[in-house]
Amino acid sequence: MADARSLIDRLEETIIALLMGLMTALTFANVIARYIFNSNILWALEMTVFMFAWMVLLGASYALKKSAHLGVDALINKASPGLRRALGLIAALACVLYAFFLLKGAWDYWANFAGLPATEGRWFPLGFEEKFRSKGWYETQDIPVPPGLYWLKDVFNDGEAYEKLPRLIPYFVLPFSMALLLLRACQATWAVWTGKIDMIIVSHEAEDAVEEAGAAMAAKFKDN
Repeated sequence: MADARSLIDRLEETIIALLMGLMTALTFANVIARYIFNSNILWALEMTVFMFAWMVLLGASYALKKSAHLGVDALINKASPGLRRALGLIAALACVLYAFFLLKGAWDYWANFAGLPATEGRWFPLGFEEKFRSKGWYETQDIPVPPGLYWLKDVFNDGEAYEKLPRLIPYFVLPFSMALLLLRACQATWAVWTGKIDMIIVSHEAEDAVEEAGAAMAAKFKDN
């Protein structure tokens, strides 16, 4: 189990780092093309925006998994252990509900682009649409279709070839990342319930860093 968790952690970290590296490389290449060769990578800006969205949305669930989200804990730390745990549980349940709403909204936005029905109901899914207009033919503005994705036309566009990458591909990060966020929120809630943690945010990270730096400086002056 520990090896599986470590593998998943490395996979998530690698994907996020890869997205950041590709964004940097693509932006740099476009700058070189524009100012040195008087050219332009037409799809670079749109691709960078999508990669940034993927990085942020996937990073949100990863940060929740690692309890790396920032929060205000000034009042919580003054509470008794029992009250502190109760407040942490309330906050975790609020995150679960929030992630659930985000997942519903993300699915409803993305589904029609993939030729799938959105859910009915304003707050909670009460079923799926019986009639809807497929938006599988919607394309991105500039990003070309990679060679390995030509089969998408047969599944989502009635066999008509795409001129640009269909939107369902970059937009897929919405339901995928929100499903991960809901999963992480549920895991964090269970960890609070079982007493493994008492809050789902990073606590006193800045204060600890300042104290460590102060201690290091004091030790240095003492040695001198």
